[in-house]
Amino acid sequence: MRVIAAEYAQSLAGLDTHSLMDGLDGVKLTFMAMGDRDGAYDPEHRVILINSQTRPDRQRFTLAHEIGHALLLGDDDLLSDLHDSFEGSRLEEVIETLCNVAAAAILMPEALTTELLTRFGPGGRALAELIRRADVSASSAIYTLAERTNVPVIYAVCALSRVEDDPADGAGDSRSAGKAPTDRVLTVRVSSAAPSVKYSLRPGTPIPDDHPVAVALATGIPSTEDSYIPFRSGRRMPAHVDVFPEPYRVLVSFALPTRPSKGEV
Repeated sequence: MRVIAAEYAQSLAGLDTHSLMDGLDGVKLTFMAMGDRDGAYDPEHRVILINSQTRPDRQRFTLAHEIGHALLLGDDDLLSDLHDSFEGSRLEEVIETLCNVAAAAILMPEALTTELLTRFGPGGRALAELIRRADVSASSAIYTLAERTNVPVIYAVCALSRVEDDPADGAGDSRSAGKAPTDRVLTVRVSSAAPSVKYSLRPGTPIPDDHPVAVALATGIPSTEDSYIPFRSGRRMPAHVDVFPEPYRVLVSFALPTRPSKGEV
């Protein structure tokens, strides 16, 4: 699916909304109110429907996702393999996952992520540039960048949230203890780890006030320094922290120390 989508993207003159449709002969694009649905592809009438009431970046990813549906239905071999391997709700889940893969491949080609990782390294700035240049949401960008990062890194987007909205376990977290329900604390909104990392940073994890991530949000100044990953359990794992602040949020990467190879000290 990734190969099919990447080849489709390479055939386009551009990746703006209307150029994305150029490779689908006879398929029309329609924006309309769709309630809770983001979009749909109607193969019978050859039309892609996009919810006109969602955010522009969400509309863009949904369009690429629905193009994925069209590409999948146009590949008899892949479609046959899927029906041979899955059925029922599981088949539907796999198809939706593959169309998300297609959307990422169309909007965030490997050449772009390779360029950004080479230029900026696996840090917050690379994530910010991917969001901007691909015109996608932070969630879409963070998963794709993490998947294509070949060093042990955890990416995260952090922002202020109310204490009462923070999904703390049990009786709460000591780092937000004593704060009123109307107070706002800096927490992890979304995170994703490179394939070589076995740890995860859960959404809702509080960021201590003296952590480089919190300092960057307060000052608006990017930073890169040795610090730690503030896991929800209270464990602090040493990591090199690369922070890129934006208004109201912080894009960050936590690079884990690599084990020395045999013979190294």
